[in-house]
Amino acid sequence: MEATRHALARSGGVDPRHIGCVYVGSESHPYAVKPSGTVVAEAIGAVPAVHIADLEFACKAGTEGMYLAHSLVKAGEIAYGLGIGADTSQGAPGDALEYSAAAGAAAFLFGADDDKMLAEVVDTFSWTTDTPDFWRREYMHYPRHGGRFTGEQAYFRHTKNSAKGMMDKAGLKPADFAHAVFHQPNGKFPMRVGLELGFTKQQLQTGWLSPWLGNTYSGASPIGLTAILDIAKPGDLVLLTSFGSGAGSDSFVFRVTDRLPTVQGSAPTTRPRSATWPPMQAARWPRP
Repeated sequence: MEATRHALARSGGVDPRHIGCVYVGSESHPYAVKPSGTVVAEAIGAVPAVHIADLEFACKAGTEGMYLAHSLVKAGEIAYGLGIGADTSQGAPGDALEYSAAAGAAAFLFGADDDKMLAEVVDTFSWTTDTPDFWRREYMHYPRHGGRFTGEQAYFRHTKNSAKGMMDKAGLKPADFAHAVFHQPNGKFPMRVGLELGFTKQQLQTGWLSPWLGNTYSGASPIGLTAILDIAKPGDLVLLTSFGSGAGSDSFVFRVTDRLPTVQGSAPTTRPRSATWPPMQAARWPRP
């Protein structure tokens, strides 16, 4: 809800009644049977003429919601669509997942109004296989994972192929981008995959939040994108590449418009809050 309110604050006065879909991507929905999206839509006043769905694809459920909302707007089916990535990360006590477990959300409002657009979606691409590196069965409290198998065979394979496919499709190369953000289950993976793809540390640093914030699962790469949009300049190209175990990766290319700087201060920015909460964590980790 907090992320959605921030999105609406930067929207240029979009009437929630004109939002045609609300998609919440998460692997920690409060209910096993009962949608989260209806709560969000009701709270912002988007009901009842709205399509709602809860989505799950491990850590890329947030970009799933963004992809669907954008696609419906692009097809002319709706005026505006809301895509949200949100999670309260789960990890068994003592498991490697526990060390970076965090909570957070990012919300994006898609629409076709040129006078309200902050960043144009230039293109999208997805790369998906049946690679079972991470799972949680019904009635189990915590997910399980395949250890090192989650790295090379899952995260790196899918992330690299998705990002390469996106750049090939759009006719772009790493040097064309001002910023890039990848799924960040820890501090090492997103920086490594970005450098291996040909991006510089400077291009990766702004959206790289996991060493300070932790892994917010479905919110991880979308929250990184919000940190980038907080400081991006008109004309900047931004690459977003998510990853979800099981496994798949969504990629987006965004082009920042002239209007973005006028709304960057309309809601709290991401990096100051990610880097200073909790205070002890901020003291332990060096700032980029």
